[in-house]
Amino acid sequence: MPRYQKTVAAAFSGVAVLFAPALAIATLVTAPVPAQGDQQDHGTKPWVVNIEELTTNNQNFRTTWWTGKQLQMTVMSIQPGEDIGLEVHQKGDQFIRVEEGTARVQMGTSKTNLSYDKTVGDDWAMFIPEGYWHNISNAGNEELKVYVLYAPPEHPAGTIHPTKASESSQP
Repeated sequence: MPRYQKTVAAAFSGVAVLFAPALAIATLVTAPVPAQGDQQDHGTKPWVVNIEELTTNNQNFRTTWWTGKQLQMTVMSIQPGEDIGLEVHQKGDQFIRVEEGTARVQMGTSKTNLSYDKTVGDDWAMFIPEGYWHNISNAGNEELKVYVLYAPPEHPAGTIHPTKASESSQP
């Protein structure tokens, strides 16, 4: 084995030994992915979750799972032919990751100038700067499953929108 491979192997084996106790502790405080209907915002306290399972098991248009002072995490299920709706966030940036499905991403400096237009799939991420108009559409035949990080929070803690139509009637 070449010297650099031995060094890397030794470094990683040391890391595993150093972090093995931490992993055991993390296992004790990690909760299983909550069942549908057991949604509650876990913000303002530490929370560890399998975000892929949380996202892919979500059946709501939007479920807010964690709201802190400066950050919020929601998961979304967007039906074929639906979108999140053209919007802009004047205060804060946004991160969206596709767990399952096909998304059309449009962004631009104005509502009428969405100069960025790309279709992406599983495991792609979108970084949306403050002040940019954007829309994410389901461009596939299956549900589009994404998780979203807002900084600062965008929705009231605990927000649940079962469908896109219910979004306009709730906070």
